Amino acid sequence: MNNFTFEIKGDGAATSLELTNASDETLKSVEILTIFLKDEVTPGGGPSKAHIRFEPITSVRPKETVVLPHKTWVDGKAALATDNELQRLRVVAGSVRPYVLDISWQNGEGKACFQRIPVGH
Repeated sequence: MNNFTFEIKGDGAATSLELTNASDETLKSVEILTIFLKDEVTPGGGPSKAHIRFEPITSVRPKETVVLPHKTWVDGKAALATDNELQRLRVVAGSVRPYVLDISWQNGEGKACFQRIPVGH
């Protein structure tokens, strides 16, 4: 069973990721691993210059939706809000999904759990 669903809302600097706990239990220590974005400038690709780092969430109650605080980093420095790259994680029908949301958490029994959701375009 997938414990989480997500939605990317807004545009530009106002883009945010909403994560919903689809389970019937409170999930604790929820984290999404950093996503390293493909270089769109260098022909043929190149080393990743940008990544998105998400702040961990202490807990998410059953059926609750939370907005995950995030920051885009470019060349090791925090990017301006206007350089928000989260929109690159939107799912576009018929396109390749080159990224994943790797989500980890602890269930009600304290067991470590993991879910992988393909995203992007």
